[in-house]
Amino acid sequence: MNASAPTNKRLLALDVLRGITIAGMILVNTPGSWEHIYAPLKHAVWLGLTPTDLVFPFFMFIMGISTYISLKKYHFLLSYAAGIKLLRRTAVIFAIGLGLTWFSEFCYYWTAPTAGIGLVGQLWESVWSIPHMRLLGVMQRLALAYGATALIALTVRHRYIPYLIVALLVGYLLILTTGNGYAYNETNILSVVDRAILTPAHMYKDNGIDPEGLLSTIPAIAHVLLGFCVGRMLLGNPRKDEERTSALRSQLIDLFIVGTVLTFGGFLLNYGDPISKKIWSPSFVLVTCGMASSFLALLIWLIDLKAYRRWSRFFESFGVNPLFLYVLAGVLATLFDCISIGNRTIHGWAYGWLSSLLPDTFASLVYALLFVILCWCIGYPLYRKKIYIKI
Repeated sequence: MNASAPTNKRLLALDVLRGITIAGMILVNTPGSWEHIYAPLKHAVWLGLTPTDLVFPFFMFIMGISTYISLKKYHFLLSYAAGIKLLRRTAVIFAIGLGLTWFSEFCYYWTAPTAGIGLVGQLWESVWSIPHMRLLGVMQRLALAYGATALIALTVRHRYIPYLIVALLVGYLLILTTGNGYAYNETNILSVVDRAILTPAHMYKDNGIDPEGLLSTIPAIAHVLLGFCVGRMLLGNPRKDEERTSALRSQLIDLFIVGTVLTFGGFLLNYGDPISKKIWSPSFVLVTCGMASSFLALLIWLIDLKAYRRWSRFFESFGVNPLFLYVLAGVLATLFDCISIGNRTIHGWAYGWLSSLLPDTFASLVYALLFVILCWCIGYPLYRKKIYIKI
C-alpha cells in the first residue's frame, strides 16, 4: 500500500457513494448479535432483494467507474506499466482477502484450541489453517472482477464492451437455466463446479453454495464493466471548468435514463431469472447497477451541482480510503471477537452492556453503528491530512 493524493477535478459524489457503500458493508457485517438483526439489515436467504444486498454490488459498480479513471492515464493501451499495475493490484487485493480469512482462522483457533494438544500443537493448528481455509470471498471477488475488467478495458475497443456485457450475462443465464442454477442445494451447477475445483473444505458453507464462487464471477465481471461504461459516459470527454457544469446537467439526464432502464429491465427479467445475490443472477446485476446509477445521479445533483456537501463529509472519510477501512474493520471485528476481558470478549462485553440498557435488536444495531463510528475515527484524521491509502 502507498499514500498518494487523488486526482483533481474528480466528482465528489463518487467518493460519497463509495463511502456510503463501505460504511454500509461494515454496518451489516458487525451486528451486536447475529440472532438479533432488523430485517432490512439481513441478506435475502436465497431469492429476493433487501437493502443489505445492495451495498456490495454498489461498491463493485463504483469500482468500475474508478477503473475507467485509473486507466485513463494509460490511454487504455496495454503498456508494460499498465500491465504491471493491473497484475499487482489484482494480486494484492486477492492476497489481502486470503490474509483476512487466514487471520480470522488463526485467531479463532488460538482462542479455542483442541483439548490436549499442548502449546506447540495449538500454535501449529492456529497457523496452518490452509487445508480448511475458504479461498474466495469479498476481496477475492473484487480482485478477479477488477483484473478482468481492467484487462478488457486495455485490450478491447470500448464501443464493443456493451456487447461483451450482454454476451456475459446471456451466457451466464444459459448456464443457470440449463444447470439447475436456481436450486438452493448441491445439485446447482454453481455448487457442482465449486466443489469440483475448490473442494468443499475451501468453500463457504451454505447448502453447497458459495456466494462468491467461480461461475458467479462471470456476471460480477459484467457488473464492473457496466460501471466502467458509466464512467466513460460521465468522464469520457474532458471539458474546461466553465463547460463542466452544463455538461454534468445533460449527463445526469442520461444517467437517470440508464438507471431507470436497467432497474426496470432487471425487475422484468426477474420473472424468468429470479433476483439473487448468492448466485449473482443477471437480473440482480441489472437491478443493482440501475439503482446505483440513479443514486449516483442524485448524489451528483446534490453534491457537485447544488453544493449540498456538509452532510456528506462523514462518508467522504470512508470514500477516499475504502479498501483500507474495510480491511481494518475486518481485523478489528476479529480481534473484538477473540480478545477477552475477564471471561467475555470485547464484543460480548460491549453488546452485553448495550443489551442491558436497550432491547436486544436495537442494541445490536447500536453496536454496529458504534463500530462504524470507531472506523470513522480512524479514517477521519487520514482524510483531514489528505492521506489516501491505495491498495
